[in-house]
Amino acid sequence: MAYTHLTPDELVLIESYFHIHQPASKVAGLLKRSRQTIYNVYHALEQGKNALDYYKQYKQNKSRCGRRPIVLPDDQTRYIQKMVNQG
Repeated sequence: MAYTHLTPDELVLIESYFHIHQPASKVAGLLKRSRQTIYNVYHALEQGKNALDYYKQYKQNKSRCGRRPIVLPDDQTRYIQKMVNQG
């Protein structure tokens, strides 16, 4: 099964449940998510963060993942452009 990331809407729901003192296990059942996922968000909320802070940190971490863009030297770029223009 593929992993699906928490959406901002789910984070806001988790934050709401946190503030009304719902147990993480119950929230996990309601959202059909792992308890550990909910606990991770709960621990961030206990440290004074909010759903938006958690999501921004997630996006920042995600930006460091994945393949980096290929950067060609200028001479190779010019050569490729020249060949493309020639057809």
